[in-house]
Amino acid sequence: MTGLRERKKRRTRDALIRTAHELFVAQGYERTTVDEIADAVEVSQRTFFRYFANKEEAAFALQRMVEERFFAAVGERPLHETPIQVLGNALGNAWYGIREAIQEVVPIELYMRMWQLIETTPALVAVHLRHSAEQGDRLAAELARRAGVDPEDDPRPHVLVAAFAGVMQLAGRRWAAGDDVTVDGARRLFQGYLSMLGPALAEGWGPAPGAPPPP
Repeated sequence: MTGLRERKKRRTRDALIRTAHELFVAQGYERTTVDEIADAVEVSQRTFFRYFANKEEAAFALQRMVEERFFAAVGERPLHETPIQVLGNALGNAWYGIREAIQEVVPIELYMRMWQLIETTPALVAVHLRHSAEQGDRLAAELARRAGVDPEDDPRPHVLVAAFAGVMQLAGRRWAAGDDVTVDGARRLFQGYLSMLGPALAEGWGPAPGAPPPP
């Protein structure tokens, strides 16, 4: 059972995340200061820095939680699945339960608006891309381990993860520019784009059904 002290620490951390998200969405990431976040939660700046090294960590706290759920889902996939099936099925399964986990910290609408802000704020996009590259190496290593290959000698895990990451980034940008800022809307868009990865790599291209002929 979690002790009283740990529960209090969890409540403080959650309050800092929630307030940071509210301020970032309301007035912009770069215009929000650590002091404003701490003051709104009625804690000291020193307390803020016990939980986060900077406001960037607070901005990405829930994104990191979602990433860990995805990696856990990858590890749970059956070994008979192909690597691309592992990625697609893990992504699909990770969506289940995400809503509840997020809502323990912030309203789901606030989380989605923060995600949209991350995808459209240059300073946050740069951090997101750098972190995604690091996570890509981690994911490639896991896929290689599952397949029994050496990622240093066999480039396929890194090639597949690079393609997967590119699809996720494209879907993220398209989602952020759209009007359906919901978990279900994001899930449909991401899974729809991912379903095109295999055919895009393996099949000849022709006009999509119903598309006008090229000029």
